Amino acid sequence: MKPQNVVKILFLVPPKVQLLDLSGPIHVFYEAREYDYPIELFYASIYNGQEDMTSCAGLAFNDLISYDDLELSSNDFIFVPGVNFELLSDLNFSANCKDFFKWLNVQNDNKVNICSICTGAFLLAQAGILNNRKCTTHWNRVNDFKLWYPEVTLLENRLFIKDDHIYTSAGVSAGIDLALHIVESLYGIKLTVDVAKQMVVYFRRGSEDAQISAFLAHRNHINNRIHEAQDFIINHLEDASSNIDVAERVNMSVRNLTRLFKKHTGITIGDYRKKIRIERALNLLEEENTLDTVARACGLKSTSRLIALLKEHKAKVL
Repeated sequence: MKPQNVVKILFLVPPKVQLLDLSGPIHVFYEAREYDYPIELFYASIYNGQEDMTSCAGLAFNDLISYDDLELSSNDFIFVPGVNFELLSDLNFSANCKDFFKWLNVQNDNKVNICSICTGAFLLAQAGILNNRKCTTHWNRVNDFKLWYPEVTLLENRLFIKDDHIYTSAGVSAGIDLALHIVESLYGIKLTVDVAKQMVVYFRRGSEDAQISAFLAHRNHINNRIHEAQDFIINHLEDASSNIDVAERVNMSVRNLTRLFKKHTGITIGDYRKKIRIERALNLLEEENTLDTVARACGLKSTSRLIALLKEHKAKVL
């Protein structure tokens, strides 16, 4: 039986908003509403007026309500998306947000769920809402955040974090992960899977998953042979390829390969292979494969090796 209580979700639209930070979570809740779940979506300017807002990509918004037009409760959600980073350094922008920050603190006191996407965490921090809380933000703005808000505990390389009724996420596609997490907490796993399928996205990454996939990490170099070596490791994980196999593939000696691999990627071949195994294992386990199937797909000789690998990964995350 579907719940009857309506959940209000207010999306705030700041100037220079990052479009996917806004549209990604919106579409998650839109799809959930299409399954006849009681969700109402609202869109408001962060200025207490009717100014048109323009995204960082130049798309303009109009007919926005004022942020204080709605009466919200602890059952409802507020989403604060990221903005162009240069805007955060503009003193006039902060001055124009003073009334908005006061309102946001009232919502915080009333235990309304407040969610930031990407650099939206800077706005929550500026309002004082993140003081003595744990949070995250986009990986490329971690150093700036630590410098500006030393009183806030920032956790790096997290997709999203929930601290009481305050949610922060890494941004861009991580906003979708956070929205799916909220849908699951409200309405259960079945609806979450259905929504993700409609959106053609991986049904749910957890809060402890890395912001950047292991399959994409350590690729910001221009050595084609090392890229080829990385591709070979990924594509032959089930075969348990050795360093000798990889070296033969790229026509190098093992010694030269190991030296160049560490130089260009920053990690050893063994550590890289371990990261790929862990991410593939976690993905396969999410799809409810057996331990034996997962172990074989990851090139491990036994389920005990798989369990040991996952325990090591969990210990590092915690």
